[in-house]
Amino acid sequence: MKKRTLLGTITTISFNIYAADNTLTSLDEVVVTSSRTPQSTKTVTGDITVIDSEEINRLQGGALADLLRLQPGVQTYTNGGMGTSSNISLRGTNDNQLIVLVDGVRINSGTTGTTAFENIPLALIERIEILRSPASSLYGSDAIGGVVQIFTKRGKGNKTHLYGSAGAGSYDSYTGNAGFDTAYKALKLGAQISNYDTHGISAKKHPPSVIDKDRDGYYNFSSSTYADLTFAPGHSLGIHYLESKGHNEYDNAYAGGNYLERHQQGYGVALKNAMTEHWNSKLEYNIGFDRSFSVSSATLNSNIETEQRQLSWQHDYSLTHGTFTFAYDRLEQDVLTQSNGSNLLKRSRNNNAFVLGYVGSFEAHSTQLSLRKDYNSQFGNYTTGGIGYGYALSQEWRLTAQYGSSFRAPTFNQLYYPSFGNANLPSEKADNIEASARYQGQTLQAKLTVFDNHIRNFIQTLNSGCPAGFSNGCAINAGKVEVQGITLEGSLPIAEQWLVTANATVQSPRSDATDNLLARRAQRYGNFILQYKSGPWNWDSEVSASSMRYDDAANQFRLSGYALLNTTLGYQINPHWKLQIRANNILDKDYALASTKTVSRPNNPYYNTMGSNVFISLNYDLK
Repeated sequence: MKKRTLLGTITTISFNIYAADNTLTSLDEVVVTSSRTPQSTKTVTGDITVIDSEEINRLQGGALADLLRLQPGVQTYTNGGMGTSSNISLRGTNDNQLIVLVDGVRINSGTTGTTAFENIPLALIERIEILRSPASSLYGSDAIGGVVQIFTKRGKGNKTHLYGSAGAGSYDSYTGNAGFDTAYKALKLGAQISNYDTHGISAKKHPPSVIDKDRDGYYNFSSSTYADLTFAPGHSLGIHYLESKGHNEYDNAYAGGNYLERHQQGYGVALKNAMTEHWNSKLEYNIGFDRSFSVSSATLNSNIETEQRQLSWQHDYSLTHGTFTFAYDRLEQDVLTQSNGSNLLKRSRNNNAFVLGYVGSFEAHSTQLSLRKDYNSQFGNYTTGGIGYGYALSQEWRLTAQYGSSFRAPTFNQLYYPSFGNANLPSEKADNIEASARYQGQTLQAKLTVFDNHIRNFIQTLNSGCPAGFSNGCAINAGKVEVQGITLEGSLPIAEQWLVTANATVQSPRSDATDNLLARRAQRYGNFILQYKSGPWNWDSEVSASSMRYDDAANQFRLSGYALLNTTLGYQINPHWKLQIRANNILDKDYALASTKTVSRPNNPYYNTMGSNVFISLNYDLK
């Protein structure tokens, strides 16, 4: 069989320009996702991106998937308008080959393995870290593509901070959110609420059924809260809570009001202790709960529940040239699937793991090592590891190389769901190698990363062509998949008040057995962003583009390429009030990210996407 190699490049270029009273943002930030300990981005050997609050605020009225799509090596696809299922792919991997954490709580569904990004509002988010590297040696199963860690808003000082916003836009969309942070002596606490309501668009593009031509609305109410008590120097106790309730309508050619309700909760407690000057301990217990209830006809409804309990006890030892980490993790998962009140699937499993890690730097050298052993009651034992090395050629230039192994256990649905699952499916395993060249000068900042991810026992979901007895589709082993690529990112001032950001991706995520591209994975995609800031005014304009993709594993149903133009205009009325207008898909492009087509129904419609739309918001911030 003909094999193809990647001859193109994946390119991501970031250019930062600021007004005269601002300074260029440094690439030297502190992250925790890359090693589970605070680490400077200058010494990280993996490929990581940080999304700050300023970038998040520019997309008010949008969805989390819209924000993630602008990042290096990230693709997104949705099954309709706001509130419909949203999925992301890191470096060409599957949406279920990714771990998503919110304030340390794992929120991936135990039944599907995916995450309901559509129900996590931007209004509650302070910061996001995206690790585009296999991370099973740090976080366990599922991290073949990487980790997305979301941090909700937290107060940074001891003063009371009040903030909020209200907005309205196209498709009868309305939002409102408010929050506060405060402190009293050794206690810090805060809370946020967010609401979004839209009449939406039809979930399907040009549906043949008259019933499906109606608008499918979406409603979301979310809240989060936290409290941290420092009861002695170096010793603190913290609690946190996040809840999101989403209700969205969808199309399936049945009368009777088809809708899906998704309820997510995450809460936990963390005890931090500075045992000695060089020894820090952190004990965490978190619970994540996910429930979805859907009505697909007047006589059919289904209920899916996932509960995940997580215990982690981590010890960090500061050495002369680095930090040594030892951790124990326990994960308990329970799932329940019902149809019209009758149980279809009820299963549990638990996982115990031990983690060893080290990050260090000495003069021009930086290293990262990790080793993890998982003991699972369902799929057995796995050992994964990672090793990374960086060398500073000069003050500006740095080279890195990294290897990581990872695995993903089949989800409960893939193993046990009636007329779909296969209890004999083996776990996916992967080996990834990557190398980067990084440049950080006074003005120009750039990073080039080359990666090659080999995935074995790759699991695909088929809607047709399944063996006898699989009436609900099937999960099959598709053999080996290889994903090759290159990323380039950087920053460069081109004028005193301008900021330019661009990214472009060329990749080759292919099945070895068929040489087909993985479903909904483009070989080329990217973004170009131009920003301007002067006095109270700021203006941003984005162009997002993607080449064609295939909607299915057999590469029979083509999704055409597209290019979108979005823009944001903001005016700072005074130190506390800001008015912002955002326009999306200005050129009113007609495009699709996914379809409902199958071999037996090749004329089924595409999922719909939003045309030209505008959102206006008024924001208040009293610090």
